[in-house]
Amino acid sequence: MAVSSLILPHGGTLVNRIPSGLLRENLLQSAQDLPRIVLDEPHRADLLMIGIGSYSPLTGFLNRHDYKAVVETMHLKNGLPWSIPITLPITEDQAYDLVLDQPVALTDEQGTILAVLEVEDIFPVDVEHEAQHVYRTTDGAHPGVARLYAAPRWRVGGAIWLLQVEQGAFPHLPRTPQEVRQSISDAGWRTVVGFQTRNPVHRAHEYIQKCALEVVDGLLLHPLVGTTKSDDVPAPARVRSYERLLREYYPANRVLLGVFPAPMRYAGPREAIFHALNRKNYGCTHFIVGRDHAGVGSYYGTYDAQYIFNEFDPTALGITPLFFEHTFYCQRCGAMASAKTCPHSHEHHVILSGTAVRALLSRGELPPPEFSRREVIEELIAA
Repeated sequence: MAVSSLILPHGGTLVNRIPSGLLRENLLQSAQDLPRIVLDEPHRADLLMIGIGSYSPLTGFLNRHDYKAVVETMHLKNGLPWSIPITLPITEDQAYDLVLDQPVALTDEQGTILAVLEVEDIFPVDVEHEAQHVYRTTDGAHPGVARLYAAPRWRVGGAIWLLQVEQGAFPHLPRTPQEVRQSISDAGWRTVVGFQTRNPVHRAHEYIQKCALEVVDGLLLHPLVGTTKSDDVPAPARVRSYERLLREYYPANRVLLGVFPAPMRYAGPREAIFHALNRKNYGCTHFIVGRDHAGVGSYYGTYDAQYIFNEFDPTALGITPLFFEHTFYCQRCGAMASAKTCPHSHEHHVILSGTAVRALLSRGELPPPEFSRREVIEELIAA
């Protein structure tokens, strides 16, 4: 099956903002004398995601018109669904120094030039307004809101050219949409379900992934490996656990492990839409949405991330969500189950939160085997 026969990317075209040859040489040379904006780790990750096409149809950071439309309507100004504003903060001094229609260099903290941005727009934002719409809270204790509040309150928008593509921590795993699409094509899959995770895959996750595999050709296990909260399990430990789990318990010809280098925003329902659209760019036709997708604390209802899909035209989203109830091991059933399939009361269910698992491990105690495979726990202990 040719790559071109796969599901179309969001907006119809897979964006590629990585120049080559003479164009790259000229951009890199001219960037030496340009004004500079230093990017922190999350914004470097967003820059990478734009450049490699993960955020298609975006070709750069949002201008004020798209920003306002995304924040208030969850669509770009042209009407295409898009739920998270991808913006680049700048200081007020930079806002007055930059010139419209002139390029600016984007660098890391060490001064390495990563990209060139053509300044299309410079505008202030109301961060409390954005927080309420995007995160459904203005509480500064929310990690996504805290990051928003900590940034300067001006934005610069415009298309980018990505000049440096960092190798990343997992060079043996596909990272770009083009790489994943090629792997899907090589496997001959026509339907592919994506699974977003920032946690180890425990028995409940395994159960819903395998349920989904009953109705599609392949599974893209697609862990987010960008910036997460400090108490989340580090990406290297998670990836090792995924590799062991897939090797021992999944059919090799029906599962693909890739990495998703975006930062985590913890935006709950809005981020569920965002993650689904991103996986469409990677070639997924379906996307798993479980309980409290991309949630944190008690900011979102258990199934708000599923309900939000009702607010969109399914044909405009272009990817099919698969909704799953909270799953658990039932000691009476002797199997994994959910409220849809199990008649027994809670005292028979083995349910642990990520916080509870971390507490057990910190005390040197192991979660029960009904909750997690031995191979996963061994990697978490080693970490």
